[in-house]
Amino acid sequence: MPNDLDLFTQINNAVLDLQAAHFQSYERPLKKLVRLLRHEELEESNETLTKGLDLQSFLVESEKTQVGRAGSAALAWPDNPESTLGLTLLLIEKFAEEPHYMASFGRTFFYSGPKIMLGINAVTRQIVIPFARDYKIYVTNKGVISPKFMVPISKKVFIVHGHDGEARESVARFLTVIGFEPIILHEQANRGRTVIEKVEANSDIGFAVVILTPDDEGGRKGEVLEPRARQNVLLELGYFIGRLGRDRVCALKRGTLEIPSDFAGVVWEAMDSGNGWKLALARELKAAGHQIDLNRII
Repeated sequence: MPNDLDLFTQINNAVLDLQAAHFQSYERPLKKLVRLLRHEELEESNETLTKGLDLQSFLVESEKTQVGRAGSAALAWPDNPESTLGLTLLLIEKFAEEPHYMASFGRTFFYSGPKIMLGINAVTRQIVIPFARDYKIYVTNKGVISPKFMVPISKKVFIVHGHDGEARESVARFLTVIGFEPIILHEQANRGRTVIEKVEANSDIGFAVVILTPDDEGGRKGEVLEPRARQNVLLELGYFIGRLGRDRVCALKRGTLEIPSDFAGVVWEAMDSGNGWKLALARELKAAGHQIDLNRII
């Protein structure tokens, strides 16, 4: 086990930098992450994890699952958690050696839209971040992945929305179809309670969908007003990110509207007229630990 406790802090910082990176800058934190993972004190753990694994065969088998549209392929992870961790390590090393492959990988397995950075962000959320967490547990436990008591995950999902009732109902119907119970925050009885008190009254909810629509206008004094989401919706978005974490909040953006600079690091999913947003939302729910058959959505 590494004696330098700062090593994992540096790994975590590199992951955070990758989350916040742009297309022109994501290579640097990615390469830094791999340099840290190749630290001499991690060599023994890495050799144990990757022994006998064939990354290329894994990728070939995974790509065979693609049926038609981009993003329909599923990764053929092995049942053994150590092998999964080892393959992920090899995959991240491949990303660092071939940064453009990370974008291609994102389009194939985590398609979130035509913009390249959306795919890179999706890979970061669903591959790199869980790996950093599990890898630290593996190394600090000296190669033992301890079984954990799994608390059942609530099927209740908060929906926060503005004036667009059609968007709200579309999200609620979709969540119901895939087996979730949508809780529309503003439909909960007030009883003199604030939004925060309503959330606390539903403490078993672990995921939120925030729908951003161009309901208001605003801008700097003297400048042209631009479409923007309602201020209370943005406030609640920030609240849920702080309470649940970014990985348990999905922001759906419908139409053209201004995105506050403070939320620049948050990934937005475009709520298009097709089914792309449904697949994106389902992937976010799956990444948060829910069991979802993505083939049913496609």
